[in-house]
Amino acid sequence: MHFWKAILCRNCACHGDSIAPFCQSMVDGKKSKRGGGRTARHAQRAAPPVVNPAPPGPTGGQYRPLSEAECKAIFDLALKVLAELGMGEVPTHLADLLIAKGAIANGDRVLLPIALVREAIAAAPKELTLHGRDPARSVTVGGQSVHYGTGGAAVQVLDLDTGQYRPATLDDLHDFTRLQDRLDNIAWFTRCCIATDIEDVFEQEMNIAYALVKNTSKPVAMSFTLGEYVGPIVEMLNVACDGQFAERPTMTAHVSPIISPLRYGEDAVDVTFACIEHGVPIACLIAAQAGATGPAPLANFLAHSLAETLAGLVMIQTIKPGHPTIFGNWPFVIDLRTGAFVGGGAETAVMNAASAQLSNWLGLPSGVAASMTDSKVPDAQWGAEKGVTALAAGLAGGNMIYESAGMTAALMGASFEGFVLDNEMIGHLYRVLRGVEVTTETLSFEAIRNAVLGEGHFLGGPDTMAAMERDYYYPSLADREAPRVWEAGGGLDARERAKVRAREILAERHPGYLTPDQEAEIRRAFPAIRNV
Repeated sequence: MHFWKAILCRNCACHGDSIAPFCQSMVDGKKSKRGGGRTARHAQRAAPPVVNPAPPGPTGGQYRPLSEAECKAIFDLALKVLAELGMGEVPTHLADLLIAKGAIANGDRVLLPIALVREAIAAAPKELTLHGRDPARSVTVGGQSVHYGTGGAAVQVLDLDTGQYRPATLDDLHDFTRLQDRLDNIAWFTRCCIATDIEDVFEQEMNIAYALVKNTSKPVAMSFTLGEYVGPIVEMLNVACDGQFAERPTMTAHVSPIISPLRYGEDAVDVTFACIEHGVPIACLIAAQAGATGPAPLANFLAHSLAETLAGLVMIQTIKPGHPTIFGNWPFVIDLRTGAFVGGGAETAVMNAASAQLSNWLGLPSGVAASMTDSKVPDAQWGAEKGVTALAAGLAGGNMIYESAGMTAALMGASFEGFVLDNEMIGHLYRVLRGVEVTTETLSFEAIRNAVLGEGHFLGGPDTMAAMERDYYYPSLADREAPRVWEAGGGLDARERAKVRAREILAERHPGYLTPDQEAEIRRAFPAIRNV
């Protein structure tokens, strides 16, 4: 079908079968006036845009669920909680450090005075770089910039072929890492599933780290069960970075040092000390649940969750002031009728948006969670829950929006086709957050006049062609054809198209981000690394 007819027929009665008079006149006019350049114009339209119309890192902050006064009230209550209730189960070596800095021992609890908390906020970096092994893929976090990435520790995988859930394996993690490496809207990769086929925990975590460095050059992240695991894994990462990990740490540690309500977790505290010793940036992720491990009233829960995340920040900045830290306040929600975790509800959306606003209000690099659908497969529930929660978090200015690709079943599962679908959704989100640029180039009386007094439309005009390259995000997966064209192409729904794309990527060769020498050195030094 002729390009102009294809566009015009979408909004007239001809439906692509026969040409309505208006459409025919437009096509004929184009043939008579511009026929000589038709091939060149088709090639120009088919080429990828010169400028990405939906780049990562747009500015958020347009959505403010809290007023300035409400932010202050919530923060003040969080300070009061830490100063008067403090933290329980504080390991001795951490308690000694905190008390030396001004904390107060009070029976079996350690109180964190307001001055100590404010000192930690002041010491924490307000911006940091998450390094990719490819420097072009590094991510700068802070301010109001928004990046969507992954998270999760799914124990199940939605099988790409059977469509059924099964236990996640090390092979799956390698495949997920390879898959997302080709999905450019995903800014960083946190391991999304656990290798349940490896029983030994240290061996499992060593192989997780290996899967990340082997299969992607983006910034990566994982968690550590014990502090003693950090050193050997950093040693392996240093081999992959040609000895430059200390200068450009390419992995962030996800640490959850708080056991809600208001207690430190000894193993996670040990991991924190080890990460700081080895120069690993920390995403301090606190995930209390409203009505269970935190208060049910949402405002009170925000204050409680903020207090716990601040307690994590105080710990890190007391051990080493200035250590790179993501302030990961993740206020989670449960269904109060059943106690089930709720990943995709409206409350999840507004709470994580409010958390991002509070973190940015404090000037701290913010991390929140979104796109945590409770649906088990890509369906209408999936799309609605992911879209609402991910957009709210982005509009609120969350610097790092975790869980934003591939996660299913309230974080219990991960999906290959889900990664492809969510990558496209994220592209739309970046475009929304980019907004509308109003400049002398984009706001032009002359462009309107030339069309009105000239050919009577804007198709093919220089402003249209420039905007086509600059302003419009063109999804590669979404179907925008007429019904008969869609049917003729097989009538695939979005999930099936995503499966096709996922299989195409996984069928390609492995990316090979490790050189033969690096591979040999890692396997010599770490015999627990498995072949896949």
